[in-house]
Amino acid sequence: MKSMLRGGITSLVMLAAFVSAPVLRAQANKPTKMKASAIKVEMIHSDEIKLPAEFQVSLYEDLIQQLEKKGGFQHVYRQGDRNAEKATDLVILHSKVTGFKKGNEELRQVTTVAGATSIKMHCVFKDKEGKALLESDVTGTVRFFGGNLRATYDFAKKTAQIAHDNFSPTAGA
Repeated sequence: MKSMLRGGITSLVMLAAFVSAPVLRAQANKPTKMKASAIKVEMIHSDEIKLPAEFQVSLYEDLIQQLEKKGGFQHVYRQGDRNAEKATDLVILHSKVTGFKKGNEELRQVTTVAGATSIKMHCVFKDKEGKALLESDVTGTVRFFGGNLRATYDFAKKTAQIAHDNFSPTAGA
């Protein structure tokens, strides 16, 4: 009886150690945020990919709006804003279109499995000196319901989340 009890307790201790180890490792490996109190968003470039004008404007405006909403920055500047030069801990976001597939809204509404719109972007967050701090490929899509421009909102939302996860005005303080 004692050996069964001892074996059961030993098994429970081993199980607890086995289960808690990955959690402790995940907390230890959590990336630290870089300090940035402001971000300047450069115009979206689409040199090699032919992107309709409404998508280009919508990408930029949605990105500004989402960074203001949930990016975690004290200030969000547009390209050409002279106040950005005075900002401390400024990060500059450069985005380039690397892929675009204009879907079909009507087909998407009828079948919900066809007609998806997708925009693939390469985003580079740089410091004032031009040193790359973070690079990420982001894909904005609209698969089911919504207009084709909804893909620009999806891209902006994902990019703002990346900024929020990696930058903070109080990091390192």
